[in-house]
Amino acid sequence: MPLQSFLRSFLSKDKIFYSLFEQVVHELNVMADTLKQLSYETNYENQVKLVGILREKEKANDVLVATLFTELGKNFITPFDREDVHSLATALDDISDNIFTAAKKITLYKVNPTEPEFQKMAELICDCCMHVSKAVIELKNMKNMRLMTDSIAIIKEIESQSDDVFDGAVQYLYSSPEVDAKELIKRKEIYSKLESVTDKCEDAANVVESIIVKYA
Repeated sequence: MPLQSFLRSFLSKDKIFYSLFEQVVHELNVMADTLKQLSYETNYENQVKLVGILREKEKANDVLVATLFTELGKNFITPFDREDVHSLATALDDISDNIFTAAKKITLYKVNPTEPEFQKMAELICDCCMHVSKAVIELKNMKNMRLMTDSIAIIKEIESQSDDVFDGAVQYLYSSPEVDAKELIKRKEIYSKLESVTDKCEDAANVVESIIVKYA
């Protein structure tokens, strides 16, 4: 095979990985926006419809991540370290899984999602996913390093804010005489899943940060 054709084959493989990652983060942004819509929806039937949308998006992301793993197994040359490809794909998949699980539990337990704490966490998740998307997309050429490092710093700050919202929400649940034991357990479980989304966003940011250190 001529050298130019050989190099082109490697470049085309790189494009497959970047394209798949870009599709995954696009779906994550849609999921985060749908979760935010859910946190303002008072009609139960509409809530169920939104969870249905999230279910389909989560399944679509599962397919994309599975394709990433398949490509990882097929290709000797990858755009960055194989373990980083795997870790980033896993973190992005975990974000998707936790968004859907939290939303599913809201309708399963018939918990009111329009509580201020739910809405605040949904907003933080939207912002966090947006910055994950920015950082991941920039991996393609790593020309805008400032944007990547700024997004990583913002993701870590949002994760810290999410911890604070979670702590405040749980403190309220335990101190409020209006919240019975069953409601406390249900809402705390959902809060925990929502907080896990930002944890997984930080995991993705840490992988991107590792790639920057290695290749920038």
